[in-house]
Amino acid sequence: MKFGIIKERKNPPDRRVVFSPSKLKELQESFSEASIKVESSEIRVFSDDQYKREGIEVANDVSDCDVMIGVKEVPIDALISNKKYFFFSHTIKKQPYNRELLKAILDKNIELYDHEVITKENGNRLIGFGRYAGIVGAYNGFRAFGMKHGSFDLPKAENLPDQKALIEALNTIHLPNIKILLTGSGKVAHGAKEMLDAMQIEKVSVEAYLTKTYNEPVYCLIDVLDYNKRTDGQQLGRRDFYNNPEHYESDFMRFAKVTDYFIAGHFYGDGAPYLFTREDAKSEDFNIRFVADVSCDIDGPVASTIRSSTIADPIYGYDPKTESEVDFKEERAITVMAVDNLPCELPKDASEGFGELFLTHVIPAFYNNDKDSILARAKMTENGKLTERYAYLQDYVDDKE
Repeated sequence: MKFGIIKERKNPPDRRVVFSPSKLKELQESFSEASIKVESSEIRVFSDDQYKREGIEVANDVSDCDVMIGVKEVPIDALISNKKYFFFSHTIKKQPYNRELLKAILDKNIELYDHEVITKENGNRLIGFGRYAGIVGAYNGFRAFGMKHGSFDLPKAENLPDQKALIEALNTIHLPNIKILLTGSGKVAHGAKEMLDAMQIEKVSVEAYLTKTYNEPVYCLIDVLDYNKRTDGQQLGRRDFYNNPEHYESDFMRFAKVTDYFIAGHFYGDGAPYLFTREDAKSEDFNIRFVADVSCDIDGPVASTIRSSTIADPIYGYDPKTESEVDFKEERAITVMAVDNLPCELPKDASEGFGELFLTHVIPAFYNNDKDSILARAKMTENGKLTERYAYLQDYVDDKE
């Protein structure tokens, strides 16, 4: 099997890669029958020479490889027929902007394996950049805090080399006795938690967070049953919430009343209640002034997220009264950070972490007859057709949905 590490061609440029040079060397040592070639790239966070120094072949042409591995969507004109491809296709939710891409993949008889659906049997994702989104998202929220108040000036995350440098920068600032709320239980939330813990901000219980006052900054990590409740008052556990979200309503306002800075690190499922609505944000009791929306669902569960922002211009203001965007420095504004590609700001760490997971969970499947069905679950297309697992996308491909 010959693996090709393809260069990223989507704009804006993405410096991430699935495998760092050291991880490719480890792959080669662990699976001697594997052959590897890296496509030359001027933008990748690791230079061509770094791969060459590890004994990895670098070339302008990787068309002789069997498996093409990238990060972002591959432009249609760069797709090579009759190959296997791994990348984030952003098609599994029927995203309109990538319909033509999936059609081209079928037309070119490509086997597509989407990183997003490389999962365990129970559906939990095995690989991803979520942790790094949480790390950068939390950092960017504090940066916005300093910019709004003029109290400190943190450098942009993209201008720092790694997570360690981000933590060092955060540990130079002084925060007032704010309350910080973090939602989620997955990799995104844990990435943000790493940053709060590294700043030695005290973690407090839900009850303490809601009822006590502090002379120092504190944070509270909450999950779905902390900010949602059944409409009939029953307490039936998380599984019931996931299976029957329509039987729940938001209980988030009790947190919004006492929170200064909210980090949204949760996964929002279809049919679940919104955390807070535009009407909620108008309430005199609504205290949140800063939102780092790592989840970034537009016009969704976090009402102040009315659009995604960019790495170049990451912050905007939301006026609850007019439900419109304003300058984030205006007094009445909720300051919003809603960058939707946060891991791009930490390309070295993100690439190293992603490669570790890919080498652990995916590469072995090529050599053990896919005994855990890792490849089978992630395979979206085969022989010019959608696989059975992804047949629900047929109306999307046919433009009939």
